[in-house]
Amino acid sequence: MLFQEELIARVRRACEADGGLDAALMYGSFAAGEADEHSDVEFWLFFTARRRAEVDPRAWCEAIAPLSYGLLNEFGSYVAFFPGLVRGEFHFATVDEIAGVAGWPARGAAVERMLVVDRRGVLAPVLEGLPQRYVPPVDGPGVIAEYCDPFANWLVLALHLAARGEELRAWDALGHAQRHLLWMARLAEESTAHWLTPSRGAERELSAATVAGLRAATCAASPRELAGALRGALELGRRLWPVIAARYGRTAPVELFAEVDAALARRTGA
Repeated sequence: MLFQEELIARVRRACEADGGLDAALMYGSFAAGEADEHSDVEFWLFFTARRRAEVDPRAWCEAIAPLSYGLLNEFGSYVAFFPGLVRGEFHFATVDEIAGVAGWPARGAAVERMLVVDRRGVLAPVLEGLPQRYVPPVDGPGVIAEYCDPFANWLVLALHLAARGEELRAWDALGHAQRHLLWMARLAEESTAHWLTPSRGAERELSAATVAGLRAATCAASPRELAGALRGALELGRRLWPVIAARYGRTAPVELFAEVDAALARRTGA
């Protein structure tokens, strides 16, 4: 048994024993049946207002297992580091926030695998009203403006920053271009299973040639490696964009690609 599975069992027992906990759900890889030894344990905990005011997130998590550290992340959830660097992500919420679950894009798992506690039977119908898998709205020409155009923007910005000698800033801009390349790859290959986190499972879900192209677009923040990654990003984008555009009777920005190509050639002497 994975240690995470033992933690999940302990969380379930703690939830059942906490009379001020109205409802709780598990989400993420373990709920979806996709977890391994590197996966997090992830929960939403919905307390009564009075009980939530009493609960200290760190103390609640330390009752599950010892922590080496705990923090509140940028999304407002408490992240607990359990033994073996196992991450636990806990949203300490109130019953009033159960209704907000209805606004999730998808639940990601079967309802029966997600439910931990549902004392009033309020949480289950909210989850049942969500699609299990998110289907992105990508069947329309708007995807070019939303996913392809930003790639071009970040690529050209990264090129200028690298030429100026701002390697770290160029590396950061290239990271944005890389994320849009991932979406472009999923669009071109019609592989949208993990759309909200496009890098997830990319090695398994995208073609070997595309994965190699994505790897070629990554680098360290050094002049030589940046030039190579910019070249890799350009080549992959130049291959993917026409596949996407052709579905909607559009064309790729070949003139822009040619200018970027020439600029890179001048920089590298190629």
